[in-house]
Amino acid sequence: MVSMYAAYLIWLMWGLDPIVSVPLVAGIMFLFGIGVYHLLIKHVLGKSHHAQIFSTFGLMAFLQALAQFVAGADYRAIQTSSVSGVIEIGEITLPGPQLAACAGACIATTLLYILIFRTRTGQQLRAASQDRVAASTLGIDGDKMYSLAWGLAAACVGAAGALLSCFYPVFPRVGSAFVLVAYVVVALGGFGSVHGALVGGLLIGVMQAAAGFFISSQLKFVPVYAMYLLVVLLRPRGLFGRS
Repeated sequence: MVSMYAAYLIWLMWGLDPIVSVPLVAGIMFLFGIGVYHLLIKHVLGKSHHAQIFSTFGLMAFLQALAQFVAGADYRAIQTSSVSGVIEIGEITLPGPQLAACAGACIATTLLYILIFRTRTGQQLRAASQDRVAASTLGIDGDKMYSLAWGLAAACVGAAGALLSCFYPVFPRVGSAFVLVAYVVVALGGFGSVHGALVGGLLIGVMQAAAGFFISSQLKFVPVYAMYLLVVLLRPRGLFGRS
């Protein structure tokens, strides 16, 4: 929600296309993620799971209420974008904004994968996530790594929000529409698997579209959650989760 409002305000004030403003929005959200970690998350780490859940849920409710207070509850949309319209490939017609969002997701996933699994910083991030105490004995600053992780996560959300704003309305509770689906995507692909999240998202997107076309738009989520339950029963760690 925050990233979509940022992309919308950038377009409204400077007329910058959301596709062009993706790096800018990602940078803003990177700083936002670091700020959230130091102001809130840092103080509930190591506490009970209930404290962590209610803290993040409370943050979401606060941001939604703040957005509604400042910008109102009206639906807003970016009217013009460089990817508006459709792309025709023979007899196949593809929506431009959704295709651009898919390409952006693939690029962001590739960059994140390279950072986490092909760089020294990525090694430190993985070490801190697996055992913060053991990582500290190797000279790794766990607090710095956690802060970086939150910044990177927020930056990815920022890129996604900017791409989503090309074809989806911006309103205070827009994030609530994706919370459950986002959890299913991560759990389906496997917790801790970057490429698994991408594959899970693509599977769910294709299944939603197929169910909406062949069954009903009102029932498009039924096959998605059925597939999720099947995968969880047969492979609790997800498709690409580590055994």
